[in-house]
Amino acid sequence: MEWPAYLDEYEKLVIRMNTPRVVIDNAACPTATVVKVDSGRKHGVLLEAVQVLTDLNLSIKKGYISSDGRWFMYVFHVTDQYGCKLTDDNVLSYIEQSLGTWKPTRSQSFEGLTAVELTGSDRPGLLSEVFAVLADLECSVVDARVWTHKGRIACVVFIKDESSGSQIEDATRIDVIECRLSHLLNLGEQNDGRVSIISMPALEGSISHADRRLHQMMFEDFNFDCVDDTEAIAMDTDVPCVSVQDWAERGYSIVTVQCKDRRKLLFDVVCTLTDMDFVLSHGTLNTEGDQAHEEFYIRYMDGSPISSEAERQRVVRCVQAAIERRGSEGLRLELCTLDRSGLLSEVTRTFRENGLLVTRAEVSTKDDMACNVFYVTDMTGLPADPRSIESIQKRIGESCLIIKEEKTPRVLRKVASDSFEEPNTGVAAGLLNLGSFFKRNLSSLGLIKSS
Repeated sequence: MEWPAYLDEYEKLVIRMNTPRVVIDNAACPTATVVKVDSGRKHGVLLEAVQVLTDLNLSIKKGYISSDGRWFMYVFHVTDQYGCKLTDDNVLSYIEQSLGTWKPTRSQSFEGLTAVELTGSDRPGLLSEVFAVLADLECSVVDARVWTHKGRIACVVFIKDESSGSQIEDATRIDVIECRLSHLLNLGEQNDGRVSIISMPALEGSISHADRRLHQMMFEDFNFDCVDDTEAIAMDTDVPCVSVQDWAERGYSIVTVQCKDRRKLLFDVVCTLTDMDFVLSHGTLNTEGDQAHEEFYIRYMDGSPISSEAERQRVVRCVQAAIERRGSEGLRLELCTLDRSGLLSEVTRTFRENGLLVTRAEVSTKDDMACNVFYVTDMTGLPADPRSIESIQKRIGESCLIIKEEKTPRVLRKVASDSFEEPNTGVAAGLLNLGSFFKRNLSSLGLIKSS
């Protein structure tokens, strides 16, 4: 590799010692591609690796992580979106280069853009009003991510000036945008909406990844403590099974997650624990059918385990909320058309006028094309009326707006009946699972002899 001129020999040695070693093996497992990485231990290295894989829309079907002193190793069994091994040389090369770099990998570039962050109480039509205000202020939306959960909304929108196509830097104009959006968010009874506008160079330092930033915003918004009236009826609410137990002899806390498997599940859990300042020292992930089981051995960054029942319950609620946010249910609508001024405002207004609520959205533009994904329900959260969908398609264009019959997996529900058997998550069982899982995977990789 070529070294920057400013590095001395000692700095080069440190980089060599800490540069991750990546092995991608398509022969070790008959159903998945095995990605193995050894690296120097640093906070957040696991999250960076999971982020690289999930940003490629890959599914992590099995894996384990382990650390020893200052060294860290993780192995993932991954498939593409069709459940097949990875065969594209470009994808394999990208994974190897991204995971094997000594510099942090940035999957998204925000150069020339201004970020608008919004959190507050959600209500029908709010997203339509936000996009209408931005269109009125001649702001072009380049990219956006919107999540709703338990009556709250978090949104990151990347904009540029509509006429010049450049970053919005004028302080007076930024104040006007912030004032208009803040007024919009605080029309409700709670009056707790927050708006933040960030431009370069501060943008590069504050938002490294849009999905991670959404998790952080909802965490800061105390979304994990929000309970609306409908979800207070716990017997009918789908909730991931999350538990936190102590392993006092070794100074670990053990976090166990059992729920329906879905893409980016591992990212959501690891992201939340990392941003809560936990170090994930060991862990396993296993999927069987449509079920996922994850187990992590964690400590705080100062080396201490969770020490109080209140903190244990806080971790449980935060992990549950992180899983549920991306699991927002609804009919998936994909819009692919030529981008134009006010497009998002028109589309979301059409949804509102036909009685639809947007529970989640992903907006992106490339060249002159807009490729947007919306998850919609009716105003009460029930499945959308097919007649409403048909009406919207006729208005927007059936060739532009496509219905995807993709059912968002429902997480396991906690119920009081004896019909649901709680998984064995005791410390002894956890250690047995961890040991046997490590042994089985090390054997499959040829690192130890199978017994």
